[in-house]
Amino acid sequence: MKLIKKILKNNIFCFILGAFIFGVIGVSAATYFASSDVTYDNSASGLSSTDVQGAIDELYGVCTTPMTAGDTILEQVEIVTSGDGLYSDKYEDGRYFYRGGNPNNYITFNNEFAGWRIVSIELDGTIKIIKNESIGNIVWATSNSNNWSRPATINTYLNETYYNNELNSTAQSQIVTKGFSIGGVTNNNDLANQINNENSTKWHGKVALVTVSEYIRSNSNQSICGSLSLSNNNYGTCKNTTWMYINETCWTLSSRSGSSNRAFYVQSDNNIIGNDGYSFVNIAYGTRPVLYLSSEVKIIGGDGSQNNPYEISL
Repeated sequence: MKLIKKILKNNIFCFILGAFIFGVIGVSAATYFASSDVTYDNSASGLSSTDVQGAIDELYGVCTTPMTAGDTILEQVEIVTSGDGLYSDKYEDGRYFYRGGNPNNYITFNNEFAGWRIVSIELDGTIKIIKNESIGNIVWATSNSNNWSRPATINTYLNETYYNNELNSTAQSQIVTKGFSIGGVTNNNDLANQINNENSTKWHGKVALVTVSEYIRSNSNQSICGSLSLSNNNYGTCKNTTWMYINETCWTLSSRSGSSNRAFYVQSDNNIIGNDGYSFVNIAYGTRPVLYLSSEVKIIGGDGSQNNPYEISL
């Protein structure tokens, strides 16, 4: 369905296809039958109409609807299977992740030129982005509880102080409230199970942090960096093949499963996500805000490189 929509967004293709539909099907059907008497088989199109006129109307709607930022990127950027670039995620259908040491995923947001980077393009057309540097050391939870929904100290700071004081009105209008995965995880080699555990609990809000699995999926070397424990064991290599590593100790959103007061973090001196995978939450570490851009946001310029980041507008 995503591929079909992507093709249909091409104006030249739509013109040719529309001409064919109106010139061949429309005229022929009108010669012999009323359009309401003609049944349209939509099984291969991805559309929903079952009559010719409905199909034409729906096709017109798809072709004339402006592309979202995610649609634009998917149309312009090649999906890769190795090296730096945009990958189709094998764990969650419809998600695309940027991987590698320095892919072209820079974006200007909140008037911060190339100050943010795209984590993933989502199935619903939203885009998940992360600030390219920490906004400072913040305690995950002064209560010493790793329950993000409680809310955690860092949760309150991001969604009240940071959101209201550091994001301008335009940036706020481009953000949507979404479900962030806050399920607890353990230090193991089963990334698929870890993702399921993360997704088992959702918190809905505007600003959060990156999860452990998203950090791991930003690495282009999945053979030796494709799980939490593998990333720990091979940090010397893994820190060079993920753009999320910024040589600063920073919190993640993921709590330690089976613990009430620990959460995962990324260390400053290597790619290990904590010596044992986690730290006590009453310690202050770097904080990199993560949020979702609305599916209504459009790409109006740029190619995603650091010198020419994506420019967006509603």
